[in-house]
Amino acid sequence: MLSKKTRYAFRALSYLGENYGKGPILISDISKAKKIPLKFLENILNELKKADLLESKKGKGGGYSLKVSPKKINLATVIRVINGPIALLPCVSLNFYERCEDCDETYCGIRKVMTITRDATLKILEKKTLHDIIFASI
Repeated sequence: MLSKKTRYAFRALSYLGENYGKGPILISDISKAKKIPLKFLENILNELKKADLLESKKGKGGGYSLKVSPKKINLATVIRVINGPIALLPCVSLNFYERCEDCDETYCGIRKVMTITRDATLKILEKKTLHDIIFASI
């Protein structure tokens, strides 16, 4: 399940994507337009900036903007930045792997099914982009 933080990130990114190429957008404008609490949004945008998805400009005419086209930001990347692993179990995660302490991975049926689930989910999330979210709602 996507966390509220991840859903807010997608809302904010969608707004920035709708305004891509028009210059920086004030955080207060994003907050108001997408109904995201300002303090929460600041944290989210900072994480996205650290992940090199956003750029920011300080001072007059400042704000946030997408660093690349919405067509180049896949959904899997955003989820990993904000939410962490996409896999439902830590032992099947590609980027956040942790061994389960109470099972034998070689014979674990749950792990085998969750690996298939992870692969199917990633196949979709890595092909779908921010652009798809923006234009799915129009």
